[in-house]
Amino acid sequence: MPFTSDLVQELNALIRFDLDNGQQGIKVHKTADAEVIAAVQRLHAKGLITQIDGGYLTSLGRDAAEHAQTTLGLLTEGVAAAVGK
Repeated sequence: MPFTSDLVQELNALIRFDLDNGQQGIKVHKTADAEVIAAVQRLHAKGLITQIDGGYLTSLGRDAAEHAQTTLGLLTEGVAAAVGK
């Protein structure tokens, strides 16, 4: 199954979390792009974040964010090239 635009938006939201600081969440304001608001609402419905407008990562959300951030790092030019060496 390929990534849909909705899943890409959710991944983009997950990579915004600072995994080094569990006391820092995110807040999506009502003036944000509709796609961002919808992505965060879906993450909340899936049990990955604590609030419908952001909040903190749940335990499952932290796992998902770690994987999203690792995948992004692996696919980013330079990092991916170094892995292949």
